[in-house]
Amino acid sequence: MNWDWIFQAANIWAMAAWGALLLLPRGPIIMSAIFYAAMGMLCLAYTVLLILLQGAWVDPGAQADAAFVSFTSLEGVRAIFASDAGVTLGWMHYLTFDLFVGIWISRDADAKGFSRWVQAPFLLLTLFFGPAGLLWWLALREKRARKGARRKMN
Repeated sequence: MNWDWIFQAANIWAMAAWGALLLLPRGPIIMSAIFYAAMGMLCLAYTVLLILLQGAWVDPGAQADAAFVSFTSLEGVRAIFASDAGVTLGWMHYLTFDLFVGIWISRDADAKGFSRWVQAPFLLLTLFFGPAGLLWWLALREKRARKGARRKMN
């Protein structure tokens, strides 16, 4: 299997989705396309590739290289990323979840009335640094979220 090609294709697909999220109007059609066509396809590709790899239907040698696979130790996680397949699947995992968080931030920001100019740095932080972007967004949104909750109570 050409893992380099898959890695590049996943990157291009995810970056196109991020570009749309940052630059295009957020109507229902575009948001659905980002959610289902972009993120959904990344999820599907990741899942299919994971099943094919775990079933040894592709790259049977990669299974032997990753004899010690464990998520409970540094050594075990290092073994997962010891092959091109492991790195590619791990990267697709990051791309997909960061995009999901970016979609959530954009919807949350739109609902709370934040301008696209205010949203952009948080979306870029999330794209490049994942949880750090989410943390900064949560800190910024907190005051408006509380204000919105108080209005609903009254």
